[in-house]
Amino acid sequence: MLRTHTCGELRLDHVNQEVRLAGWVQRVRNKGGLIWVDLRDRYGLTQLIFEEDSSEKALLEKAAELGREFVVQATGKVIERTSKNDKIPTGSIEIKVTALEVLNAAKVPPFIIEDETDGGDELRMKYRYLDLRRNVVREKLQLRHKMMQETRKYMDAQDFIEVETPVLIKSTPEGARDFVVPSRTNPGEFYALPQSPQTFKQLLMVSGFDRYFQIVKCFRDEDLRADRQPEFTQIDCEMAFVDQEDILNTFEGLTKHLFKNVKGVELEEVKRMTYADAMKFYGNDKPDVRFDMKFVELNELAQGKGFSIFDSAELVVGICAKGAAEYTRKQLDALTDWVKRPQIGAKGMVYAKYNADGTIKSTVDKFFSADDLQDWADAFGATQGDLMLILSGDADKVRKQLSELRLKMGEDLGLRDRSIFKPLWVMDFPLLEWDEETARFHAMHHPFTSPKKEDMALLDTDPGAVRANAYDLVINGVEIGGGSIRIHDRATQQLMFKHLGFSEEEAQKQFGFLMEAFEYGAPPHGGIAFGFDRLCAIFGGSDSIRDYIAFPKNNSGRDVMIDSPSSIADEQLKELSIQLAVKS
Repeated sequence: MLRTHTCGELRLDHVNQEVRLAGWVQRVRNKGGLIWVDLRDRYGLTQLIFEEDSSEKALLEKAAELGREFVVQATGKVIERTSKNDKIPTGSIEIKVTALEVLNAAKVPPFIIEDETDGGDELRMKYRYLDLRRNVVREKLQLRHKMMQETRKYMDAQDFIEVETPVLIKSTPEGARDFVVPSRTNPGEFYALPQSPQTFKQLLMVSGFDRYFQIVKCFRDEDLRADRQPEFTQIDCEMAFVDQEDILNTFEGLTKHLFKNVKGVELEEVKRMTYADAMKFYGNDKPDVRFDMKFVELNELAQGKGFSIFDSAELVVGICAKGAAEYTRKQLDALTDWVKRPQIGAKGMVYAKYNADGTIKSTVDKFFSADDLQDWADAFGATQGDLMLILSGDADKVRKQLSELRLKMGEDLGLRDRSIFKPLWVMDFPLLEWDEETARFHAMHHPFTSPKKEDMALLDTDPGAVRANAYDLVINGVEIGGGSIRIHDRATQQLMFKHLGFSEEEAQKQFGFLMEAFEYGAPPHGGIAFGFDRLCAIFGGSDSIRDYIAFPKNNSGRDVMIDSPSSIADEQLKELSIQLAVKS
């Protein structure tokens, strides 16, 4: 080995030992006849010392020539530091160097490789292999590693079998655009990269593998944002001979196991909420329940008083921000401007302050009496010092607008504490959702989700009212995982395809293999998939998943480090029977 110890290992117990370290030069401090070098590896940092009176002149000159990120090997004796550094674990010792070898010199790096760097996002993405040397980035990858190991440990203990499924599959409609791969040996035909291993894990249940999981790479050609990458990782799971309760309990167990063994956090029981209640009280199917601020509907109290904006609205609804009555007019005007931004889309905002003297001051005082405003306060459960914020308009739109306002108020009032974790099961999603563009229903989750038995009759009369045996795990307002009990018989699956607008021929072409498998004794089954990158970001206290992926893409889906995607040679296109006609 080129080293006897790592750069994070040595302590006072090692004093007077002869050691050999290898790593990267973090920085050099040259005082003429005295040189200190901070040597770094993935385990930590150790200070090296070169002294003119005790070192050979050639050794001191060699140390003076070192630059940032040089790879070196240093041999010497561990000594106690006279000026200790309590900010690092090795801060009580240093190495008095007797031999130094430069294993590889380095160019001056394009940014400072320290926790506080001067490199912007794009520059650090281009030199990601350098960015990964920084502690703050490496620690995120180490967290990811631990999450993977603990997931495997829990799943193995629950008798799950880890099975790898194919990466080159058939293109099937699952909600997002596929990435496609041309087949050289089958001209004009294409593979697709899997959006998820959905059909394969169901086939594994048909095969008798009654507990499957996989930490699997998935691919979706979607517009990107902070919590979305074109390739991402799922903890993909499926179970046979179970009902919904079994799945919720099993994966609530996984969630608690990860929090306990990775974060040292003992989670309380995971609460449950129906989709209908989530939309009614939070305007969001992934509500952040770290704070309350539930929606209160005011139609009965606010309409018919001559205020036309409320009178013409389908829904008048608001939230109560506890203790926020001291917001100034300037703050409230800024809040009104915020909800009127195109991204939110509200036409305006009404507020009512419940003042410390017991009076209620509103922007619509001339339309509503003091008694009317007191009725509002009673409906909100408001007390002196609270602020009521009210929006109105089309029901679906105004709920989404108020959801954004609620989250903003939660942030502004310090109620979204990253050290607090509030997981929630959201259940009983609609099976289908109407799409205005295509003028037909689409599966809210995917076409293999089973409807609730008691709602089956509604498929023909009121498809939009049919509830699914589907569930999402939400943590702090972020959807971490989702799943369902699956359809496991051919007749129901064909009926589902029919209501999704598939002809019998289309259904057979796309999913004939699955429906045929259902005729060979398919057990009842269901499962869930966790967004592993998002889960890591939640554990690490981040909004973006990018730092938890070793080599991520930017917001244009590009890897700027290796310059991908890129064009390919005409000869390759010819082999693939592809002719390009790129529109400018």
